[in-house]
Parts: sequence; C-alpha cells; structure tokens
Amino acid sequence: MLLLPANNASPWTGPTGNNTYLLSGGEAALIDAGVGNAAHIHSVETALGGQPLRRIFITHSHPDHIGGLDAIISRWPSVEVVCAGYPAATVKAGDTELRIISTPGHAPDHLCFFDETAGDMYCGDLVRIGGSIVIPASKGGDLGKYLDSLKRVRALSPKRLLPGHGPIIDDPAPLIDEYLQHRAQREAQVIAALGDGAKTPEAIVPRIYGDLLPALRSAAADSVLAHLVKLQDEGRAEVSEKGWTLTES
Repeated sequence: MLLLPANNASPWTGPTGNNTYLLSGGEAALIDAGVGNAAHIHSVETALGGQPLRRIFITHSHPDHIGGLDAIISRWPSVEVVCAGYPAATVKAGDTELRIISTPGHAPDHLCFFDETAGDMYCGDLVRIGGSIVIPASKGGDLGKYLDSLKRVRALSPKRLLPGHGPIIDDPAPLIDEYLQHRAQREAQVIAALGDGAKTPEAIVPRIYGDLLPALRSAAADSVLAHLVKLQDEGRAEVSEKGWTLTES
C-alpha cells in the first residue's frame, strides 16, 4: 500500500490534502480519487510503473473524494469504479480483496473498505486524528447513522484505520471510543442550550464552540442541527415555527 496525497491542501483537507491509497499487484486499485490535480495523477501513474489501474474505490461522493474521478477515467478508460451500490460484497484490489462496509452518517453513501487479511480499514471520512468529522445535516448527514457506523467498524476490530485525511491510525479502538464520547458530550451541551432557551442551531453554536471564524460557523451550525435532528428522531426534541425545544417528559 502506498499513500499518495491528492495535493489539495486547505484548512478543511489538511496540510497535504486528501489521502489516496494505491494497492499495486495483480489488480492495481486506488482508494479515492482526489480532485484531479495533475501532480496527483502523475504520482499514481509513476507508482503504477506501466501497470494498468484496474479499479478505483470511492468512499463517498463529497467533491474532495470524487472530484478527480473524470481525470482518472480519462487516463485509464477501462478502470472499474467501486462505490455505493456496487453489487458485490468483496472486490479484488492489488493482491488482496477488500470487503465493502456500509458506513453512512458523514454522507448517505459513505463506505469503508476492509482488507481483512492485513487488518487495514480504508475509512474515508469516518474518523481522523487531530479533528472531528462534520456531520452535514443539511446535506444528507445523519448523526444517528454515523454513531452506528462507528460502532460497526469498532466491532470489526481493524488493526489500522487509513483515513481520507491525516495520519494513519495504528490503534483504532481508543480513537473510536473518543469519538463516541465526544458526540455524547456534544449532545449534552445541545440539550443544556435548549434548556436555557436557545431555539436555533445558530444560537446554540457560540454556547458550545465559542467565537468561531465566520467560515467555520456554518459547519458548526450544521453539526448542531445533526444533533437536534437525532434528538427529534428519538422523541426528545421538536421543532416548530418558534424554533427548537425539548419535548416535555
């Protein structure tokens, strides 16, 4: 396995941009497509050493993970795309097989790919070191499903998580537990804010996050909305023309 940065560095994607992973061997495969950066495409081509790219696995359809797909198909027209809805449960990649694991939450179509022989889980935007994962409720994110996905991956006991951003995770279970604990703490903060009379995600954000840069406020509000929708699904909160409130127990 070779990690090839997608060369799309930003505050959101990290200092080297998205991670893509090349599995060379019998049926060379790439995990995630990057954004079509020419240097990234060249690095894939160089690493292949003349070998054809047989498959590309897409963890989910957010632009930083799928934006380079057209460029990859243009360079390797016969490449097979493995994404949500693929009809098989396992697929050959390099000299191994990857098991497709449905992990919705961050996105409705989010997948992880598990090399059960090596214990490696290519986990897209399920988790990352040094930051949390936004659950964009206004764009199909679902916090309840995300928490279920975290628990599903933890139960599979991968040896490593290979994320779409940041360094490889060599001890997955404690990080997943930290994520679950963090979301429980956020939920308690949202409930407390509702109890204090906050009615909207935008009103709740400063109570939880403090003074954020304007560029981050909308993402924070979307994450708060994800918590509110989860509470609504569980019958613990409701929304009306006056805003969000806790339900009476």
